[in-house]
Amino acid sequence: MDPILEKGKEVIRIEAEAIAAIEERLDENFVKAVEKIIESRGRVILTGMGKSGIIARKVAATMNSTGTPALFLHPSDALHGDLGVVTENDVVICLSKSGDTEEIIELVPRLKQIGVYVIAMTGTTESKLARMADIVLDVGVREEACPLDLAPTSSTTAALVMGDALAIALLHKRNFTKEDFAFLHPAGSLGKQLLLKVASLMKQGESVPIVHTRVPLTTAIVEMTSKRLGATCVVNDVGVLEGIITDGDLRRLLQRTSNIATLTAEEVMTRNPKTISSDVLAAHALALMETYKISQLIVIDSDNRPVGMVHIHDLVEAGLRGEKRS
Repeated sequence: MDPILEKGKEVIRIEAEAIAAIEERLDENFVKAVEKIIESRGRVILTGMGKSGIIARKVAATMNSTGTPALFLHPSDALHGDLGVVTENDVVICLSKSGDTEEIIELVPRLKQIGVYVIAMTGTTESKLARMADIVLDVGVREEACPLDLAPTSSTTAALVMGDALAIALLHKRNFTKEDFAFLHPAGSLGKQLLLKVASLMKQGESVPIVHTRVPLTTAIVEMTSKRLGATCVVNDVGVLEGIITDGDLRRLLQRTSNIATLTAEEVMTRNPKTISSDVLAAHALALMETYKISQLIVIDSDNRPVGMVHIHDLVEAGLRGEKRS
């Protein structure tokens, strides 16, 4: 085996074994930590120095996106004024591989004075931090993946996985749903799938192509061309939708005849076209288009009058994907 490939596999194996080991050691302290965070009326504040601080930032971000308000507090900044962000209603999670990180050890007594609950996430359960904390989560590892046993590798992976376990256990405890996640990620793919409505993407007002049933087909073609949606709604005397004429309808018509001068919109239109309401999810509109292999949907009101039109290109450009279907 190539030595580079062999070393890569070795690193992955060492870190995977480290994760498996902390799973075996997970105990009632983990349950207590989750319950304490759920009971608290404040936020989760995560702190750590160096690589532990980077992991703490990521865990805070994961908690925020899964329903647990959290923030990262740099321990040095905390000791120089930022401690004011901490309230007695908060829970603080301190990350330190050794459990003897100078800044963390200096910070914990100040946290205790405020009255916060302190959770230690450390690789040394007999350390100063472990003795000062209310709960200890053991993230110790047998060895680092670094051959010098110096660069934090397995230890930071173990801490990250423990943080993820906390975040997801809290998510489960809070009955956090896909809709909740989407609300916190409105610009993301899932947020668009679960929040974006047809009303936000449809063309409306003067941009909607509409003709009367009795107008000449040539007038309908002009309307379709000017509005650039590849179709036009066809309505009756009271504005109720009767049909649709699409580019495809025109192509099929011209395959049958070139004499279109005497035809009316009503004679060419497709009756009972697919329609949708403006308050329906845009992702559902895209799924309908994919199912029926059409490029646009007419948006109607409660009286079956066209109030808009949504085109597949607008949905795709918005970053939507069609709903999964069996």
